[in-house]
Amino acid sequence: MSDEITYALLVRLPVTGIEKFEEYERRVLPLLDGHGGRLQRRLRSPDRLTEVHIVAFESREAFAGYREDPRRTEQAHLLTESGAAVEVLEVFDD
Repeated sequence: MSDEITYALLVRLPVTGIEKFEEYERRVLPLLDGHGGRLQRRLRSPDRLTEVHIVAFESREAFAGYREDPRRTEQAHLLTESGAAVEVLEVFDD
């Protein structure tokens, strides 16, 4: 059994925010590896207005480090401009 911590991120976007959100992702997802994280799954609805990301990190502290990474926070304006509503859930396999 792994000690990894898994998160499900539920993202809801307005039609006008898709491009900004995709740009945000292009810039921040590559940072995962540097914080002991990995994107396990990225699912999109056919209309591209909803995404679910399953990400795993070595620890809660590693996840916090990713979220606080200055390179990520510098891109926060893209997330805001996209109008995305993001819900973060800690989850586990049952």
